[in-house]
Amino acid sequence: MKPIEILLVEDNPGDVDLALEALASGKVSNILHHVGDGELAMAFLRQQGKYASAPRPDLILLDLNMPKKDGREVLAEVKADPDLKRIPVVILTTSRAEEDILKTYNLHANCFITKPIDLHQFIKVVQAIEEFWLTIVKLPPNGET
Repeated sequence: MKPIEILLVEDNPGDVDLALEALASGKVSNILHHVGDGELAMAFLRQQGKYASAPRPDLILLDLNMPKKDGREVLAEVKADPDLKRIPVVILTTSRAEEDILKTYNLHANCFITKPIDLHQFIKVVQAIEEFWLTIVKLPPNGET
């Protein structure tokens, strides 16, 4: 079976390392791609510049508070783009603000998860995301519009 392509959009190096660790020890074969801000995320998704040969992700893990272009802007662009809108977007953020929760669901996020501060809990959350999105849920065919 082909590995699941995951795009992690995250500017915190510690959270990137934890996500890598959690997904590496997971049940599903996956390839994790990482970008550190929203502009790079859109370049990756649109296969622009140095990302010209980037694969289309099966799942996006998106932080909200990032430099250059925040996660809300990325989410809005992804869900407005006919070629990208079916890619599930999981918001994975430190925010607990009701305004962020409402706004991201209004922008068609597939789910909103607040990152735990505890390292072991963070790993458990990422593994739960993997369990749900990569083993239970049927993802849309990659590349189909």
